[in-house]
Amino acid sequence: MRKRLAFTALAPLCAMTSLSGVPVSAQLAQMGMPQPASAIRSLPANAVPAVALPCARACMEDLADRFLKALAARNPQALPLAGNVRYTEMGQALTLGDGLWGTASDVGTYRHVFSDPQSGQIGMFATMKENGRPLVMGARLKVELGRISEMEVVLYRSGTGPAWNDNGVLELDKMARPEALWTAATPPAQRLSRQELVAIADSYFESLQGNDGKRQYPFTDDCDRLENGVHTTNNPGTVRMGDVDIGGMGCRQQFETGLYGVVTRIHQRRFPVVDEERQIVFALGVFDHAGTIHELTTPTGQKVSTGMFNKPSSILITEGFKITGKRIQRVEAVGASVPYHMYAGWGER
Repeated sequence: MRKRLAFTALAPLCAMTSLSGVPVSAQLAQMGMPQPASAIRSLPANAVPAVALPCARACMEDLADRFLKALAARNPQALPLAGNVRYTEMGQALTLGDGLWGTASDVGTYRHVFSDPQSGQIGMFATMKENGRPLVMGARLKVELGRISEMEVVLYRSGTGPAWNDNGVLELDKMARPEALWTAATPPAQRLSRQELVAIADSYFESLQGNDGKRQYPFTDDCDRLENGVHTTNNPGTVRMGDVDIGGMGCRQQFETGLYGVVTRIHQRRFPVVDEERQIVFALGVFDHAGTIHELTTPTGQKVSTGMFNKPSSILITEGFKITGKRIQRVEAVGASVPYHMYAGWGER
C-alpha cells in the first residue's frame, strides 16, 4: 500500500519540468525513484507543461485556441504533446510538422468548439488561411494526462470544390461564431444521456445511407444544416438534384424525397465528442457513393437523374448535431472529397 501511495503522489510531478529545463521525471529516474510508465512514454524532453487537470470546458476551449495558433505559427512543439502523439490529415497519418503544419499561415475568425471532459476529447470547426488562401477545418483533439495524444484534421480548401462552397468559407469568417442555440446549456431535467444522444446522431447516418424517403426522420420542424459554411437547407437554388431544388427544402423534406439514396454507405462512423451540457454530438465518417445509381424515384413517383454521382467517390466528413427534444435541430459539417471507400485512419477499417 505504501508503494502505491508513493507512486500515485509522484504521478503529477512527472508531468512537470523543473526550472533547470530538465523534466522532473528524468530527475526522479536519476535519483532511482519510481515513475509511472505512462508518464515516461508521453513526455518528450522538450515538452511544454501539461494542462491542469481536470480539463473542463474552459480548459478545452483554451487548448483549441492554442492548437489553432500553433498551426498558424507552424510550431507543434508549442503544444503540450504526449510522446506518442498521433496526427492525421484528411485520413493520412503524417509526422508533426508535415502537411498543414508547414503551410498554415493565419487563424481565421470563425470558431465553434465542442467539449467532452468525460472522454477527454475536443471537436471544433474553424477557419484558417493556408499560404494566404482560406480554408475551413473540422478537427478533433484527445487529451490524456494533460497532454494531447491524438489530433485529427479534415479540411475543405477553397478552390477544391464548387464556387458556392468557396463562398461559404468566407461567410463563416464573417459569422465569427455559431448561432447562439449551439452554445446554450440545456436544463438538466431535459438532457438525454450520452447513449441516447449518440443513437440520435447515428440515426442521421442511418437515414442518409440508402435513403428512400419512406422512414420517420429525426428532425425538428426548424432544422437547418450548414456545410462548409453554406446553408444547404432552406436556401433555394443552392443544391439541385436533377430538376428538384433540394437546397430550398428543410432537413426532413430533403430526406423524404429519397434523393440522398446516392449515398450508398456511410462507414467508419465515430462519435468521439458528446457535449452533454449542450446536447451536442461531434461525429466523423466516410460517405461512399458507389456510382451505380443513375436514377432515383421519389415516393411521389418522380424520376430524378443523379447527375454527377455517376462514378465511385467518397466524402470524409466531420459533423456536429445539436439535439433538442430527441430530434436534430441543427447540423454543421465540414467535409471534402477523398478516394473511394477510403480508410479514415482511425478505428476499424
